[in-house]
Amino acid sequence: MKALAKLCGAAVVAFTMTACNQAPAPAAAPDTHDADVKAITDLEAQWSKAAQANDVEKGLTYYADDAVLMVPGMDAAQGKDAIGASMRAMGKDPAFSLAFQTSKADVSKSGDVGYSWGTYQMTATDPATHKVVHDHGSYVTVYRKQADGGWKAVEDIATSAVPPPAPKKKA
Repeated sequence: MKALAKLCGAAVVAFTMTACNQAPAPAAAPDTHDADVKAITDLEAQWSKAAQANDVEKGLTYYADDAVLMVPGMDAAQGKDAIGASMRAMGKDPAFSLAFQTSKADVSKSGDVGYSWGTYQMTATDPATHKVVHDHGSYVTVYRKQADGGWKAVEDIATSAVPPPAPKKKA
């Protein structure tokens, strides 16, 4: 009986020592929220400059390979190749111009996803009427943090504030 009591006592001491000697909790990941928001805001300022210069190839560098671009009057362009084809087609229009301004950017608590929204102004030739049209509206871009710490757009969506033309009246 004494042996059992000693064994139980030793077990209690061992369990107590094990509980007291737990490894320290891992250090919390550094808070990069503000730096990430600034990185997205700075990226968009550079991207807008590339768009204003009609630099399609530079503009494509801001997209992830699996990104989706959705703009008024066009089908969604899925993937960097399709986005490039759409951007090159728009860039061939001598009247084409695009500028955008970030109104807000934010990053998730996990730090791996961010977004921005803002306004844009675009001028292009209407393929149906061959008239130059001026468009403006708003956009939302979703970003994913890359392995190198940079950000790439994965969803880019624009919506026009200009009402569509009235339908033609039937004779």
